[in-house]
Amino acid sequence: MPTNDIKVQDVMAGTALKYLKNSLVMAKLVSRGYEGEFSKEVNGYKKGATVRVRRPENFTPTSGATLSVADVEEATTTVTVDQQYNKGLSFTGQELTLLLSGGEGLKRVGDEKIGPLMHAFANKVDSDLHGLYTSVYNWVGTPGQTIDSFPDFLKGTERMDEFAVPSAGRNAVLSPADNAGLLGAFHNLNQNAETAKNALQRARLPLIGNCDAYMSQNVRTHTVGVATGTPLVNGGSQNVTYAASKATWTQSLVTDGWTNSTTGILKAGDIITIANVFAVNPIDGATLPFLRQFTVTADANSGASTGPATLTISPPIITSGAYKTCSAAPADNAAITVLGTGATGYRQNMIFHKSAFHLAIVPMELDEVMHGSVMTDDGVSVRVTRAFDITNDVSTFRFDILYGVKCLRPDLAVRLSGTS
Repeated sequence: MPTNDIKVQDVMAGTALKYLKNSLVMAKLVSRGYEGEFSKEVNGYKKGATVRVRRPENFTPTSGATLSVADVEEATTTVTVDQQYNKGLSFTGQELTLLLSGGEGLKRVGDEKIGPLMHAFANKVDSDLHGLYTSVYNWVGTPGQTIDSFPDFLKGTERMDEFAVPSAGRNAVLSPADNAGLLGAFHNLNQNAETAKNALQRARLPLIGNCDAYMSQNVRTHTVGVATGTPLVNGGSQNVTYAASKATWTQSLVTDGWTNSTTGILKAGDIITIANVFAVNPIDGATLPFLRQFTVTADANSGASTGPATLTISPPIITSGAYKTCSAAPADNAAITVLGTGATGYRQNMIFHKSAFHLAIVPMELDEVMHGSVMTDDGVSVRVTRAFDITNDVSTFRFDILYGVKCLRPDLAVRLSGTS
């Protein structure tokens, strides 16, 4: 068959898709339900890069015979496809001829060039998903401690049980060090990693506490802000309503007592607790026996004189109603505690229900003048386009992926460290 009858970009795209799918780990553990929304048309036009997603609604039953009608408090958040990554590979005419002949030529090009390229793409997607840890406000264990026992790991599943996270669909991702520590506690179990077919299968640990656990080298390290001083809440009654905070699931908290005039006094992803502000059961609002944790969602600097800093925190402090998050509003001058030591890095292992995080990989368009191919399978898509240098007999192939990530339900995830 003449080589002109074969669309080499189809061969490239199909090969790239196979390697990309086999290299993903975190991407296969999260929700993917909204990808189709990006291709829907409204009045003849596609929706664009952003779709709106409804937040789940909560309701509190009322006792007695008298009817109590719930106020509907609909809220939405957005998923945005805004991450495009590309890389080009060039082949001479001779190399393309060997590639199109199949067999060893195709395998060599796949193993030596396309495979490593797609592995890098997969690492970027997985790393961006791991980076969503900054939205997660529950963190158990002692920062800096390796997870090296069954009880260490169960601290995470216990916290998820306290917050009524469904047990089905839970996954965990552990750093290489924590993975090794935990495997040491299960040294008598066999993993059969040598028979695994893809990265997800190779990364899987034994089932632990009704939770699938995986090793990932893309687990992020979080470095705590400067976090010095004697921080206090500056002003009482800093609670908000669900209606006021539902769009962002954040609020501002006015504080002082930090070290004066310090850049990065706290960093996005830092966890704080406030004296006498306890977590609550999300079903009935009952006070739980541990303090509510808050994640700082944006870097904060302290000012002069009294060390003031206005923090943006999540979840918002809601003290009543179906969306109650805390037992009480913080008192004026209530002490603030930062989890971990300032300027110190900690690996961000996580246990999460798949609905906590979302990934949308969207097939890219091909312009009518492009020589290219788009291959999609199981929600993973790669576009390959081709350009030819007639002077040097070189074809350059551009590989692209387009995706977006979002933490949709931070309440369904927990950061996890070992215990001291």
